[in-house]
Parts: sequence; C-alpha cells; structure tokens
Amino acid sequence: MNKVFAYLALVLSVAFAAAPLLSGDFTGFRAEQLPIPQINPPVQPAGYAFAIWGIIYLWLIASAIYGVLYKRDDPQWTQVRMPLCISLAAGIPWLVIAQVSAIWATITIFIMLGGALLALHRTPSTNRWWLRGPIGSYAGWLTAASFVSLATTAAGYGVLTDGYHWAFAGIIGALIVTIMTYRYTAAPSYLATVVWALIGIIVANGMTNFLVTATAIGGIAVLICVLAIWAPLINRPR
Repeated sequence: MNKVFAYLALVLSVAFAAAPLLSGDFTGFRAEQLPIPQINPPVQPAGYAFAIWGIIYLWLIASAIYGVLYKRDDPQWTQVRMPLCISLAAGIPWLVIAQVSAIWATITIFIMLGGALLALHRTPSTNRWWLRGPIGSYAGWLTAASFVSLATTAAGYGVLTDGYHWAFAGIIGALIVTIMTYRYTAAPSYLATVVWALIGIIVANGMTNFLVTATAIGGIAVLICVLAIWAPLINRPR
C-alpha cells in the first residue's frame, strides 16, 4: 500500500502540473461569471504573483520523485501522501471548474486546502526540503487563494457587503488559518508563500485602496513576528 501511494502521488503531481496546459492559466474569475461583476477585486494579488505556481509544480514533482526513489515504503510519507493525493485529485480539474462556476470553484479549492493542510500537518520534521517544504508552499498558496476565491465569490453574489469589505475579511481569514497552521507545523515555506500572496495584494492595490494595502502590510508584519517567536520553539527535529 505504501508503494501504491508513492506512485499515485507522483502521477497526480505530474497531472496537476500539466492541467494548465489543457485548460489555460487562471488569474481570477471573469466578470460575467458573477451576478455582480468583480473587476480587479481588491483581495486578488497582482497577476505576476501567480507565477509562483511554477515553483510549486516543480517542487511537488521533485518531492514525489524523491519519494518514489527513496521513501516508497516509509509509513510517515504514506500518511502524508493520502490527504495530498485527495488535494491534488481535486486540483486537477479545478481550472476547468473555475471557468464555469465560481461557487463550485470555491468549494473545490477549500477541499484542496483541507487536504493540503492535513498533509502538511502530518509531515515529519525530517526531510524538510523534500516533503514539508513543497507541501508547505502548496498549502500556503492554497490558503491565500481559497480566501481570495471566497471573498470574490461572496462579493459577486452580494453576500452581506461589497468587494472592498470582503477584501478585509479574506485577508484576515487567511491570516487566521496561517497562524493556526504554523502554530502546529512550523513550515517556513508555508509562511513565505502566504507572504508572497500578501505582497501581491499590496502591489495590486497600491495607494488606490490604501486600507486594503495597509491590512496586507500589517498581515506580513504579524507573520514575521509569528516566524520569529514560534520557529525556534516548535517542531524541532525529533
């Protein structure tokens, strides 16, 4: 069974990375997908930030190859692969789903996030670069992307308030999940990827939406403090 999940993780990682070749890239929902069009929603990072997917794809594939070669029968890796495979399997059709339905795309990306966070939580404190590192970067971007999707979709359907206020909710929601996750699994790559997304939000908003920019800057400051305080104290190699 360990070997089955090792090869399955490799196949799904490659398929996940190849999916954009068939469905195209995604940098946000189209205006016509939502009853209230969200053109350049303030919660969405600048387009360049999505280039981090290149690193995530390659790192996940490298991790899966390493796992097949050297960790096929490792039960610690297997317990990580199980939720990771669920997340990747849900992620393969995600780009197609996102082009059809914002609601289903949001539901699906939270399923992806759940699997990624569980996989990250199960990573052993050894092999950080080969396992915790790539899964951390993957889970970090999904944390940010999930709340971007939720905030954009909720604003697009006029739930409670507009896109400007949903931007604050999305940033704060992502920060809460990030801090809670990092408290139990110290993965610098996870924190760094969330910071990358916040920088993308800062670049996208600039001085136009100063309060959104200030919230993102404040979020980065909080995460840097979290890194400085918790990293030396938790999840040391055992």
